[in-house]
Amino acid sequence: MAWNLLFTSDIGLLSLFTILFILVMAVYIGYYAVKQINKEAGASRTQSHPGAH
Repeated sequence: MAWNLLFTSDIGLLSLFTILFILVMAVYIGYYAVKQINKEAGASRTQSHPGAH
């Protein structure tokens, strides 16, 4: 019953779209945060050892 309502009604489809959108957004924000953390870690390593390169 609930699955039928989720996939066939307007409200169910909007709810499904919202859930999927939030999941995709969470994955993107997580990826972006990890990328920025690694970028900051690389910058701080370079600043703490200026003669390393």
